[in-house]
Amino acid sequence: MKKSYLVDDRIFLRAIEPEDLDIIYEMENNPSFWSITNLTVPYSRYVIKEYIANTQSDMFADKQLRLMIVCKEGNKVIGTIDITDYVPLHGRGGVGIAILEEFRNQGLAFDAMNLLCEYAFNFLHMKQLYAHIPSENEASLNLFTSCGFVRSGLLKEWLHTDDNTYADVVLMQYINPNS
Repeated sequence: MKKSYLVDDRIFLRAIEPEDLDIIYEMENNPSFWSITNLTVPYSRYVIKEYIANTQSDMFADKQLRLMIVCKEGNKVIGTIDITDYVPLHGRGGVGIAILEEFRNQGLAFDAMNLLCEYAFNFLHMKQLYAHIPSENEASLNLFTSCGFVRSGLLKEWLHTDDNTYADVVLMQYINPNS
């Protein structure tokens, strides 16, 4: 029997659908996420609708892959998980995850991260995944560490903060154990 990727007993990861417009709009325009992204202005519904319509959900074409995290119970979208800045030549990509606040601290991000890593390494045959995590974000550091990522560097004063200072970022990597 073939291995089923992107699904476990509690969640599944799926491509973006047109009906995800509202949830993506809500998440992309949440200022609490802006400090860890390069976003400087809100996205309009039109821009997000165009993104959804034009994405091929093909990492090789788009150089990124955004998947919706869906809780099986109630078929509710609870967040997104991404592989960004994909470089086929080197087999690497950055990982980002965002979970709606009401679904945090339930182990669902851990489930989603493990599904993504398994898919990236065992199906896409990627060499490595990496993440940039603010050094004060203990929850994210713990999540990535628990999923197999290791600290490999520190980027000093990497992110501009709300209080007009700069924060350090931990560079974390997960090298494909099968490569």
